Amino acid sequence: MVKFKRIAPQIVVPDVVSTAEYYRDELGFRILGYFADPPVFAMVERDDVEIHFGKIDKDSTPQKNENIRRGLGTDVYIWVSDIDAMFEELSAKNVQIVEGPVRRVYDCVEIVIKDCNGFQIVFAT
Repeated sequence: MVKFKRIAPQIVVPDVVSTAEYYRDELGFRILGYFADPPVFAMVERDDVEIHFGKIDKDSTPQKNENIRRGLGTDVYIWVSDIDAMFEELSAKNVQIVEGPVRRVYDCVEIVIKDCNGFQIVFAT
């Protein structure tokens, strides 16, 4: 039987460089690299979590793609080993904390943030 090992979600953004730098500077990720010149793709990593950023098509605008974002729900969900330490880390940075830490009915403790592009990221234990 095949075992799934990791996943790397790809988020489409207007500026892959500023997004990767935000994830590095505010969320503690390491930039793995940019692709093309000017960059149209970037990859960041923190521990076993990797996220990819693709540049939005030049024919699209964020307003056109706004309909893709669900009103409720999460764009990326990341499990962490210590939610209290994560909250302290996020609180010390320029991060928009939307909620948390809060214990959910499904017995996870979550912190919800919005990133520099408005995507909803959840950190949980």
